[in-house]
Amino acid sequence: MTPEAHKHLSSRDPVMRLLIREHGLCELEPEMRRSPFQSLVMAVAHQQLNGTAANTILARFKKLFPGRRFPRPEDLAGVTDEEIRAAGFSFAKIKAIRDIAEKTLSGVVPSPREIVRLSDDEIVSRLTEVRGVGRWTVEMLLIFQLGRHDVLPAHDFGVRTGFGHAYKRRKLPEPKEILAHGEIWRPHRTTAAWFLWRAADALKKKK
Repeated sequence: MTPEAHKHLSSRDPVMRLLIREHGLCELEPEMRRSPFQSLVMAVAHQQLNGTAANTILARFKKLFPGRRFPRPEDLAGVTDEEIRAAGFSFAKIKAIRDIAEKTLSGVVPSPREIVRLSDDEIVSRLTEVRGVGRWTVEMLLIFQLGRHDVLPAHDFGVRTGFGHAYKRRKLPEPKEILAHGEIWRPHRTTAAWFLWRAADALKKKK
């Protein structure tokens, strides 16, 4: 993210100032080359699984489409549910992936060229129409694919854990508390979320 983000957070929030001193500058680098279709399929793969298991399933899934770095939405018509199931996806996730493909082809899921012109709220509204895609999934796309600067995924467990640890809460804070506090971080809430994830990681290492 930007030097302005670090300066803003440090001047507005003494706890953020300490987190920046402890963890250094934000190293978030969005993966701009992914299409919204690819990002959503990958997000569905990672739901309720650790990263290693999800990446193994995705590698098997991609092998169903030889010659492609990642399948296109129209390629899904050439494989059966049973083949995708053999790669490791549950039938619920298969339905979600097929819906992502269908809604990409119909234009509900925007193209890479279109999505950069949409606001965060417009993207959330469009993508949450897709089966199996909730607000959290779209927020991850906004942060890690599009590099949007002012996204605060307050329902994310890591963000909540990091906030609780950094701000010395006795119990896991509710999303509404994080959103209320996060008003002082605008327009750099993505960078603030990154530091809350680092705080959560630091807590994990202490245990």
